[in-house]
Amino acid sequence: MQNISFVIDTSAFVEALLFGVFGFAFAMLITPLYTTLAYKYKWWKRARTNAVTGEKATLYQKLHAEKHRHNIPTMAGIIFVVSTAIVTLSVNLDRTQTWLPLAAMVGAGAVGLLDDILNIKGLNKSVAGLRARTKSILIFLVSLVGGWWFYAKLGVDAIHVPAVGDVTLGWLIIPLFILVVISTANAVNISDGLDGLAGGLAAIAFSIYGLIAMLQGEYGIAGFCITVTGALLSYTWFNIHPARFFMGDSGSFALGTALGVVAMLTNTVLLLPIIGGVFVVEAGSSLIQIMSKKLRNGKKVFKIAPIHHHFEAEGWPETKVTMRFWVLGTICAFMGLILYLLEQLS
Repeated sequence: MQNISFVIDTSAFVEALLFGVFGFAFAMLITPLYTTLAYKYKWWKRARTNAVTGEKATLYQKLHAEKHRHNIPTMAGIIFVVSTAIVTLSVNLDRTQTWLPLAAMVGAGAVGLLDDILNIKGLNKSVAGLRARTKSILIFLVSLVGGWWFYAKLGVDAIHVPAVGDVTLGWLIIPLFILVVISTANAVNISDGLDGLAGGLAAIAFSIYGLIAMLQGEYGIAGFCITVTGALLSYTWFNIHPARFFMGDSGSFALGTALGVVAMLTNTVLLLPIIGGVFVVEAGSSLIQIMSKKLRNGKKVFKIAPIHHHFEAEGWPETKVTMRFWVLGTICAFMGLILYLLEQLS
């Protein structure tokens, strides 16, 4: 990674910001069409009835009984995925910078879309959508293709380690790419459990990555990140409590996958757990809960996982949990940015 001079191309900066405005505008235009179709064809989200470990999700159902008493459509992630694709394909398509994150976003979004369709149709009675194993295999395939492109076509075979420098991994960059993308996709998916939560956190993370890419002179990546941010702000406008619709797996998998790819492209993968700190805590809380149940004869660490539901169970209103997590997400993102800048100044 080269030290930056903190000089930004003003015209490129303005252009990237315009991409964000375009992303917001297209999402706003697509939303009425999505809403019309969603309510006409009853794209209602089915609430989960079982926890990941198999037992009845009674506490979850109790916490969200009022919400699921009303029909709320899912699959709204297609709004910001389509908006981002339109803007990127129209004005920001670059082989080395935007092909990969866009393809990964659309590919993972397609996996999530299939899961959402099964959820809506109720075709799989035992689970609310695709089986976890099937989803994992499909996301793995998306990340495998992305990792191969990253190594073979973009020629990247090293990662930057703060205070050490670039460490060459050779073809091992592919499994690292897969690990990063799958982990981030699942973390964002797990965080999508309260109105506005995942959308707001993702907008924060993508905006910071847009700034990092801008400082690196990677204006295509910056434009992509800011496009996603703009489209997410439109989505979040309607998803804030009480939500008009949910992003579904078509949105959360798309966002998480794209975020992981952007971290790899900007060579800041070790900063990703900091910038996306709340996502890490959310995923970690679910993992801790699962392991505790398996190793401690069903005993729990949290009342319910992931941790945003634990705070709900403690009596926090949904809006309080969401907004406080947004605050924490902003602090984490700023910490990651500060560490990045300090590295460049050293």
